[in-house]
Parts: sequence; C-alpha cells; structure tokens
Amino acid sequence: MHGAANPVAGPYFNLSTPEPTGVVAIVAPPDSSILGLVSVVAPAIVTGNTVIVVASEERPLPAVTLAEVLATSDLPGGVVNLLTGRVAEIAPWLASHMDVDALDLTGVRDATLATDLEVAAADNLKRVLRPGRTPSDWVADPDVQRMLAFIETKTVWHPKGM
Repeated sequence: MHGAANPVAGPYFNLSTPEPTGVVAIVAPPDSSILGLVSVVAPAIVTGNTVIVVASEERPLPAVTLAEVLATSDLPGGVVNLLTGRVAEIAPWLASHMDVDALDLTGVRDATLATDLEVAAADNLKRVLRPGRTPSDWVADPDVQRMLAFIETKTVWHPKGM
C-alpha cells in the first residue's frame, strides 16, 4: 500500500518497501474507552509492530476485557501487552526504555507530561506520535496516517544487468 518502484534515471532501479518499526508504546485515550483503544492499537499491530498499551486510568475495564479477547484469539502471544495503572508513573519508563522503538501519546492530556515524554524518547531516537490539539473523532472515517506513523521505509537499489 505504501511501497513503490521508484523511477530513477540511470542503469539501476530501486524499490521502497514499508517495514514495521518494532515495539510501540501507546497511551490509550481516556475519553473513548473501547473505540479509542481499538483505534490506536489496530493500526500499530496491522503494520507488524508489537504493542505495549497503557490503559485508560478512568476506564480500564474495556481494555482488560479486550486483552482477554485477544488472548483467546488467533493473535500471537506477546503482540499486544496491556498495562494498567497511572499514566504519569508508567509512561516515563516506556519513553526512556531502549527496547521501545516508538511512542504514541494519544492518551496524554497533560502538556507538561507529554513534553517530558518527548524529551525522554529523544535520548534513543524514538518515533513519537503526538495527538493534535483537538480530540480525535473515533467514529469518523479513518485514514492511513496512523498506520504510516509506525512504519519505516526501506529502499533497495539494484543495478540493471547487461
């Protein structure tokens, strides 16, 4: 969907293919418990990533229920990992952890905390997705931008044979 055969002027051609980023830490949105959770988790796992989700502090029950559903589904074990607790206590550990490759701050409502998490993530060059100023409309038609945020594009150059 996002890869391409790129036009090149010369005796070679190149191909760009998307690859998963790796481990994505997601702070679930607190305003929409199940639809918001699925809307942030699905794009990350559909692109091949592993996900660590910090459930909503106010409404953790839908996230725990979804985790039970995923545990009995065909999804491989360890693809979606759920943490419950306070976002202010858990998120800094995820932002500074060297094995986490990307950070989705959709559920962080405190601007100071979001800035601190971005600074912690910059130490090991994490991709950071920070939500816009207006809350997301989870019922609207989705686009692919959330999926594209957690992929890396690998370009391979090949010489043409003579």
